Amino acid sequence: MSALVGFDLDRTVVYSAAALMLDGPDEDAPSLVVTEVYQGLPLSFMTRAAERALAALAETSVVVPVTTRTVAQFQRIRLPLPTSGWAVTTNGAVVLHDGTPDESWTATLREEIAATSAPLPEAEHRLATALPEGAVLRTRRAEDLFVYAIVERAALPDAAVEAFAAELADLGWRVSVQGRKLYAVPVPIRKERALAAVAERTGATRTIAAGDSLLDREMLAWADVAIRPAHGELHAVGWTAPNLVVTQARGVMAGEELVGLAAAATVQMTT
Repeated sequence: MSALVGFDLDRTVVYSAAALMLDGPDEDAPSLVVTEVYQGLPLSFMTRAAERALAALAETSVVVPVTTRTVAQFQRIRLPLPTSGWAVTTNGAVVLHDGTPDESWTATLREEIAATSAPLPEAEHRLATALPEGAVLRTRRAEDLFVYAIVERAALPDAAVEAFAAELADLGWRVSVQGRKLYAVPVPIRKERALAAVAERTGATRTIAAGDSLLDREMLAWADVAIRPAHGELHAVGWTAPNLVVTQARGVMAGEELVGLAAAATVQMTT
């Protein structure tokens, strides 16, 4: 019986300095390894123990990064995984095998988006204009499939996000806030759909998924075993499910813990 493990990246397995949540004395902090460099500076981290555990997990299971990052943003990430393998980027719109995108997968999604969701320029315009003044610092497109904004969180109350999410829902789009980024994504683009396709292609019979944001919710519900850290959007709303395990730790230590939980789950599945 083969197991597939799908991990969200940011604030699930890898963490920016601002998201580490190292609350104890400095002398008790874990050893960290750099997982991402951007413009010559370290940007994302994981614990050394998490790196070792992830490498060991990849020896016995199909481990698939599943991220809202674009392909270019994902390629900056360095994880202890085989160079030949699978990854899901762009929130499920792109499936990579050995680093090469499956063009037919993305083309099919584009057709579905055209039939069910408002055009990207309309969502982009609303993202730039519908939120409170000063909240949106700049907007970016992701593979011309969805749009996100860098936001000033102090100028973006929860009520404004909820109202904006309701407005975009009428257009066939959904909204998620992760750190200083607010994402607007067409409804057909979903992580669990892409991960299910990878499971089918690899012959995996059991699935584990981990994530922290609202965009991970369907992926967690789909998996046989779901893991989320004790922080993030899902934790804030108290999201739960019958298949869910929640870490005791938060921040980068939750990342270490959830890799261990995934490894333990694969052992139970295969014995």
